[in-house]
Amino acid sequence: MSSEISFGVHAVASLLDNHPDQVQELILQRGKRGGRIDELLMRAEAAGIRIGYKDKRWMDEHLEGVHQGVAARVAMLRAGNEGSLEQLLEGLEVPPLLLILDGVTDPHNLGACLRSADAAGVHAVIAPKDRSAPLNATVRKVACGAAEVIPYIAVTNLARTMKGLQQRGIWITGTAGEATESLFQLDLTGPLAVVMGAEGKGMRRLTREHCDRLAYLPMAGEVSSLNVSVATGICLFEAVRQRQAPGGVA
Repeated sequence: MSSEISFGVHAVASLLDNHPDQVQELILQRGKRGGRIDELLMRAEAAGIRIGYKDKRWMDEHLEGVHQGVAARVAMLRAGNEGSLEQLLEGLEVPPLLLILDGVTDPHNLGACLRSADAAGVHAVIAPKDRSAPLNATVRKVACGAAEVIPYIAVTNLARTMKGLQQRGIWITGTAGEATESLFQLDLTGPLAVVMGAEGKGMRRLTREHCDRLAYLPMAGEVSSLNVSVATGICLFEAVRQRQAPGGVA
């Protein structure tokens, strides 16, 4: 089974919480003990997970980021496909809340978007197979456990998938700076898919054309745009706010 290394206390703890069966080995920095590390060690031993020790030099050379002396060798994440998306939608008993990422290629941004999506209760994150960040160790670390629990669907043809969602009665709202309506003016309480575009470029033309409506985020300061992961969090939690309010959109 192919594997990769996830690192950092929070990422490894989340793996042990949610998917201990995916952890093939817990890797600890030799001589680094105490607190959370001892807790992770005891949990791994109780689960029968192999324990390995590496020196600091090895950890620094093999892990690109702040590893905190903790890593785990895990089975590689696998994206779902169109079939698994259909199955997920068929099983929902509440109006779907979906996030579509069109060309988000930075693993840090993808990880942050997955974390926000999980926090907002998104049912699935959809992205094209091409021009998207891979589900790698960086995504796992930034997502802080969300990458292991939220369905991530990689589709061959994003426009065709969006059309299929519309046929199911799911309204697709894209974000664009030139839109004429503010996100906060829209009713986001029903079946909904929010589309976020690529860093810097926004949505592709074909993706934009397949949206039911476009909305912008009001900007009061000097900056003209937000990081895609920040904008994603704002959009999703506006939908959450409306869905939890007695009268829907304010």
